Amino acid sequence: MQQAYFRYYPQLKPSLTLVSQLIDQRLIVRYQQLEPALKQMASHGGKFLRPAFFLLFAGLHETEISEKQVKAAASIEILHMATLIHDDIIDDSPKRRGQASIQAAFGKDVAVYSGDYLFTVFFDLITETMANSRFLTINARIMRRILNGELGQMGDRFKLDQTILSYLRNVNGKTAALFSLAAEEGAAFGGANKQEIQLAKRIGQNIGIAFQILDDILDYNGHHLNKPVLKDLATGVYSLPLLLVLPTHQAELAPLLKKGKDMTPKDMQAVQKLVVNFGGVQAAQQLAGKFTAKAEQEIAQLPASPAQTALKKIVEQLLKRTS
Repeated sequence: MQQAYFRYYPQLKPSLTLVSQLIDQRLIVRYQQLEPALKQMASHGGKFLRPAFFLLFAGLHETEISEKQVKAAASIEILHMATLIHDDIIDDSPKRRGQASIQAAFGKDVAVYSGDYLFTVFFDLITETMANSRFLTINARIMRRILNGELGQMGDRFKLDQTILSYLRNVNGKTAALFSLAAEEGAAFGGANKQEIQLAKRIGQNIGIAFQILDDILDYNGHHLNKPVLKDLATGVYSLPLLLVLPTHQAELAPLLKKGKDMTPKDMQAVQKLVVNFGGVQAAQQLAGKFTAKAEQEIAQLPASPAQTALKKIVEQLLKRTS
């Protein structure tokens, strides 16, 4: 678990440790083939951003963490881990968090079963904490949003006419949904009122969109640890820096992109250079800045507290990340 983002709020460390310990406990299985894969996924340096946001929003009104809050925060991270494993299978990605991905290290069969097992752990945790809560339904809707985002991305593969609106719609499912859930759920479990819960939900959504845009930018800057640089291009997934310049520079980019899965590393490097030279990275940074600024404005409306101060600083740090 990386602690870099949470140095502004060291009170989070004991709570995140509890979340991490609970996850480790839930990943003990009797199937010898699965346990090493699950332990590898849990131990390879995740940022724990989503459970951290849950705990920060829960801390707007409460300072003591409950067992129910630990389980709810862990459920979000477990769901995130499951989606990452399945993403790597779909993308045939050899790396995750700078290490061999589960499917690369253990094979696709083990990876599929590992992702499926994590979904069962997620269901166990939410039924234990939310059986009589509206958040049981909300979690089900979030899973649908995540799937719709993935399906939308699949439907847009290799499309040269993909719109920014379509991209944002997919990101709202793939990435922003879990950030939004973490913030909304954390605020609710921490005793916030309806207005604050809705505000938290919007903050999480804007943070999630900005986070994904920054992820796209890192791909073009060559600093991505989660996957080989520009791997998405080979699978027809066009991220924001490319989409921002593609309409006005079809003549230069389309001949390369139309090669589809036959693009060579040299072709991808050419696309990367063109996108940077045409200002795609700079334009994406500006859009990320707008979503971040919106989140910061909304954070300022939250009750004054150490948790609110930490949220401001963490969001600022996220915009500066380099990996």
